[in-house]
Amino acid sequence: MSFFNLTWWIVPLIITIFSGILCPAMGTVLITHRRLLQVNLISHCVLPGLALALALGIHPSIGGVISGLTGAIIAESLTNKKSENYEAIMNTILAGMLGFGVLIIPLLGIRIDLEAVLFGDLLTANLGDLLRTLIAFLIFCSLIIFGYEKIIYVGLDSEGAAANGINVSLLNLALSFTTALVIVSSMSAVGVILVIALLSTPTLLGVSKAPSLRVAMIKSSIFGLFISVLGFIISLVFNLSPGPAISVLCVISLIFLKKDKRL
Repeated sequence: MSFFNLTWWIVPLIITIFSGILCPAMGTVLITHRRLLQVNLISHCVLPGLALALALGIHPSIGGVISGLTGAIIAESLTNKKSENYEAIMNTILAGMLGFGVLIIPLLGIRIDLEAVLFGDLLTANLGDLLRTLIAFLIFCSLIIFGYEKIIYVGLDSEGAAANGINVSLLNLALSFTTALVIVSSMSAVGVILVIALLSTPTLLGVSKAPSLRVAMIKSSIFGLFISVLGFIISLVFNLSPGPAISVLCVISLIFLKKDKRL
């Protein structure tokens, strides 16, 4: 048996580990800012960018990030979180962007494996996928290291933060960009649709009784790492797709959390 046959799973496993840590940590920041719905929006908005990037000969990840960020900016410009129509507008934009992506694929004459994009294809991940995941991880770490106090301040009191000279709009734009990057980088692991579960469920587990944002991120990442690696192992043992397996484990974890009355 060749060395490749013995080690083909190493890159997918490393991606699983980093995604399992990164997604819940990002989700923790978003939930404290009451922006977790943005994950759903951006994940549905990346498809048009992927299609246009392929048609233009650009790497799909670049198009996906730009498209996801564009959708977030459009949503923010049309409403605000205090508006009664906030969720309706967000859902309308995500549905429209997803529909637009599906429509332009045949018009551009390109071929996209929609199943892999939406639900992931982790077992075929390569070093390029790993590199994008590491880049997203480093950018998120930089955002936390250099903007931790501002992130906390804006999450607690955005109006007070703005009054004290913090550029709230720029910080929200940075969060949206990082979120889009995290979603696109996790595309090979769980897909742009199932990544919602990995950004949300471990976060709910981690924020429970956490005394600070830092502790909540650490707890969420531990839960996310456990769920992701367990899903990866189950998929190997039973010859299943890792992305859906991880998502199902997220639902099971949520059920146990509800029974434990921590939710």
